Amino acid sequence: MKRRNFMQSVAALPLIPAMGLKPSYKDLPGNRYNCSNRLKISLNAFSFNKPLLDGDMSLDELIDFCADQGFFAVDITAYYFKGYPEVPSDEYIYEVKRKAQSKGIEISGTGVRNDFTHKDENRRKEEKMLVRNWIDVAMKLGAPVIRIFAGNQDLAGNTWDQAADRIINDILECVDYGKSRGVIVAMQNHDDFVKSAEQAIKILDRVNSPWFGLILDSGSFRQGDPYTEIARTANHAVNWQIKEEVYVNRKPEKVDLIRLFKIIRESAYRGYLPLETLGEGDPFPKVTAFMKQAKEALAAVSNE
Repeated sequence: MKRRNFMQSVAALPLIPAMGLKPSYKDLPGNRYNCSNRLKISLNAFSFNKPLLDGDMSLDELIDFCADQGFFAVDITAYYFKGYPEVPSDEYIYEVKRKAQSKGIEISGTGVRNDFTHKDENRRKEEKMLVRNWIDVAMKLGAPVIRIFAGNQDLAGNTWDQAADRIINDILECVDYGKSRGVIVAMQNHDDFVKSAEQAIKILDRVNSPWFGLILDSGSFRQGDPYTEIARTANHAVNWQIKEEVYVNRKPEKVDLIRLFKIIRESAYRGYLPLETLGEGDPFPKVTAFMKQAKEALAAVSNE
């Protein structure tokens, strides 16, 4: 850098406080410390659930679509890999990873369909092994997060807290394994065993690990005001599912993306925001339209 340009850049810095104290990097010119420029839009593969499961769409084609539409990343749920729940070959895993890299698409996460609410210990061992196996897949894919569920079995004869004790013990085992593989394990609030922010926080606090967090599903807090529930848990999020609808006292209404993105911006979360469209209809125009809305809302929040 030329001396003149260097001196001009130094002159633009805020004055250093007296007594030799150094300014925080948060005070440097152009810093966007707590703004949404570190939020990037991803796609949750569940948006194409039917064509992927029917074989009408391949993972290659899904990645091509993400690249064409301007997504930064894709979240590929495990059951879209051939042979699920069996683990695919390394050759297949690495080919998906190579394809994504060739298109400039990150793999923002993956997930399994587990259930830790089973009372039978042997069944829960199988569920834990499912998670462990796909933690290994996540590591090979380069996915930083694997999504799990608490579960959805009938709790007849048990209180919520009694069932939570079993679930937390199982989650702890999975989190320890995830840590050993460099993969964050994250529980999704899914209006199943975990219905409210309070219940999610109870589990998060008891697991209490930097290798465990919340997949914050914007459409699955369905009791009371969803935006209040989302705000209560946003600091626990390690990934998201951004859906077209929220539920106010169990009644669906269109999501207010600007309001939602403001909550996210004001939280500790920085990273990918996977979009997920649901319901009937051709997913291609639905995803394209929702992507456009999300980009506009994120830009509006970023410019405030």
